[in-house]
Amino acid sequence: MSSTSTPSSNGAAPKKDHGRAGRDLKAAVGSAVVLLSAIAASLLFWKPAFMVIVAIAVVVAVWELRKGLLAKDIDLPEQPLMAGGVTMVVVAYLWGSAALVTATAVSALVIMLWLLRRGIDGYVKNATASVFALVYVPFLGSFVALMLAEGGRGGGGLDDPGVKGIITFILVTIASDIGGYVAGVLFGKHPMAPVISPKKSWEGFAGSALATVGAGVALVVWLLDGDWWIGVALGLIAVVMATLGDLCESVMKRDLGIKDMSQVIPGHGGLMDRLDSLLATIAPIWLLLHYGIFT
Repeated sequence: MSSTSTPSSNGAAPKKDHGRAGRDLKAAVGSAVVLLSAIAASLLFWKPAFMVIVAIAVVVAVWELRKGLLAKDIDLPEQPLMAGGVTMVVVAYLWGSAALVTATAVSALVIMLWLLRRGIDGYVKNATASVFALVYVPFLGSFVALMLAEGGRGGGGLDDPGVKGIITFILVTIASDIGGYVAGVLFGKHPMAPVISPKKSWEGFAGSALATVGAGVALVVWLLDGDWWIGVALGLIAVVMATLGDLCESVMKRDLGIKDMSQVIPGHGGLMDRLDSLLATIAPIWLLLHYGIFT
């Protein structure tokens, strides 16, 4: 009997079983190639265009979070969240971390005032969730803007320190995903958190660690011209934070009773299903590279 499909009892089309990987690998690879190509083009030719991609990602991620939280009768005010999120990204890129903190505080206050229009019922619940969403997506995402601004606010190309930092951040996080995927599929036997994420194993975590440390050392030494130990620290930070980010999003989805935040990216599910590790890793990686390499 084939293991690629499961018959449906109600006569519907059979549901594909993608095995231990848990995803349609062909669609996932195709989507990843398209997204990475767009990112590479923006970074190499005119890096402010990458900020447009980040801003779009923030808007889509807020939409997905609102859609998911509605399952628990939590209604985020998506218009001020989206507007505030985009403003935070732009402010961080143009004026730095101090301006980002101010923009975050102002956005949170505006959102709480916006919710007053709905009345008393559910105010605390929706306001709390809104501030959580503001920090989780646009605030953490704005550290991408801080990283990109390390080399100035124009131009692009592989000579730009900010572009090098973004490439390092993305590749080391991808290394964590690939290392964990390969080791988990080939050797995974001991679940890390079976209730939260049954497919995540300790063997997969070990594969992620090896991949991120190797990628971190190679990127820091050859691309950033830094010390090897910074690459080791980078890899260890990436594997721990990426794993925590993935587990936290898995907890959220289980609590909400959904499998994916949406289906906007073929083979990957929702944008938040791909951003979970990136959002978790960007702030500590920026901090390490800012003071260890760029300063």
